[in-house]
Amino acid sequence: MRQSPLLYKLDRYILGKYLKTFLLALALIIIIVITFDVSEKLDKFLSHKATLWQVVSEYYFNFIPGFVNLYSPLFIFIAVIFFTSKMAGHSEIVAILSSGIRYRRLLRPYAYGATLVAVVVFVLGNFVIPISNRHLIDFEEQYVKSKVTNYYSNLHFQAERGVQIYAESYDVKSQRAYQFRREVLAPDGRLLQRETANSITYDTAASLWQCNMYTCRTIDSNRNETLTRESTAEKDFRLLPEDLNVLSTRVETMNTPQLVRYIQREKMRGTGTVKASQIELYQRLLNPLAIVVMTFIGVAIAARKARGGTGMHLALGISIAFSFIVFMKITTVFATNGDLSPFMAVLLPQVVYALAAAWLIHKAPK
Repeated sequence: MRQSPLLYKLDRYILGKYLKTFLLALALIIIIVITFDVSEKLDKFLSHKATLWQVVSEYYFNFIPGFVNLYSPLFIFIAVIFFTSKMAGHSEIVAILSSGIRYRRLLRPYAYGATLVAVVVFVLGNFVIPISNRHLIDFEEQYVKSKVTNYYSNLHFQAERGVQIYAESYDVKSQRAYQFRREVLAPDGRLLQRETANSITYDTAASLWQCNMYTCRTIDSNRNETLTRESTAEKDFRLLPEDLNVLSTRVETMNTPQLVRYIQREKMRGTGTVKASQIELYQRLLNPLAIVVMTFIGVAIAARKARGGTGMHLALGISIAFSFIVFMKITTVFATNGDLSPFMAVLLPQVVYALAAAWLIHKAPK
């Protein structure tokens, strides 16, 4: 059905206010945050001789997408409260409803704006921000942090099903592990093979590990043992330097497909990082819904006239927004340290506040 010119103008009017107010609020807070951040890190930038262009293009250019993704629901909420309260104060909402336009139809441009921002945030969080985080971390390690960790100790994990890896220490720069051990186990836990070396170094050209003082002990099904010793040897181990580098497992630098593969691998390894990684994954997938939820709560609160005007609406709205953030933090803690599943930890706040939004819209004056 063709939309009337009046409804088209209404949609364009509200959608324009929605996006302009959101972008203005976001731009102002970004300027304030960057100002404080520069004053805090200026000495480090100068002491490490970072140029102005490097600071802008390599640090703050990659800092802004993460900030937008993290605080979009909050600033969407504040923006909706602000401009909708202004419209209600000027009796625009009353005039729109009095013209015969239904309350649900009034919500449509808000839904358009929320969906548009949610899609942008989804793309940023799942594909753009991980790349920005890599550049951000590289810059911080070079120009902000005084000491970079390139040495890890007591590494122990399951490389694949039935294959255990242990290294007393690993040097990231030289790609060398010391007191290395690789064990292959049968499904019943019986040892099938154990490979040890005083040190192993990755040969990038050959894609093999150069082993020093290599020993291999193999046990067949009849419990017969075969022992092999070599002063130097080249082995595959089906292992890459990234598997030993703790920094390479930072989930904030992985896009979503990489994060899914990482979670599957860590489940197989049986490490303790699975829950935190799953929470990160579900937050990327579900948090854009918070923009839609916060939009409708904001409309339901601000569309009615209040004696306190915009100030009263903003105070109430900010209280609700921060209660939502606190609720999300609480469920995350229960998932990390308790029995709550990571999926429910991320979904539960969205569902509770979505029900609150539906109730508020139902009770709103129409």
